[in-house]
Amino acid sequence: MQSKKLWLCAAIMVVAALLDQFSKSQILSHFTYGERINIIPHFFDLILVYNPGAAFSFLANAGGWQKFFFMALALVISIYLIRAIWRNEFDRLGNLGASLIVGGAAGNVIDRLMHGHVVDFLLFYHQHWFFPAFNLADSFICVGAACLLLEGWWRHRKTGKVSRT
Repeated sequence: MQSKKLWLCAAIMVVAALLDQFSKSQILSHFTYGERINIIPHFFDLILVYNPGAAFSFLANAGGWQKFFFMALALVISIYLIRAIWRNEFDRLGNLGASLIVGGAAGNVIDRLMHGHVVDFLLFYHQHWFFPAFNLADSFICVGAACLLLEGWWRHRKTGKVSRT
């Protein structure tokens, strides 16, 4: 059973990274930098922007060292999560979450290696409020983190103990 779980987690990681890279390749081949197309009026647009930083452009203007820092951070976190999956430290929801995080991190690392920045293209907004543009990898990371938090919360409620991870 352990072997099937590991293969499923690996497949989720690969599919997440491939979906992310495919979506970015489509945007890069059909948009110019800054080009924006409205999809849902007053709510959602596709736009091509680059982010050399992290979430919400954190450290975007740090001079270049942040590229290597964020790649190293993604690698360390991915190794930790893969190790936790391997050691059977998560239940199903945690395995899904960890796999999505690793796949999303891989997608953004590929961007940093290929382009020197992350390609973002999903823009949600309402009137004068804008959520910073993001990509599928960011979505996978957020959903994965929510899965890990939910599993930890359920485990704590069920056993009164915090997760082994």
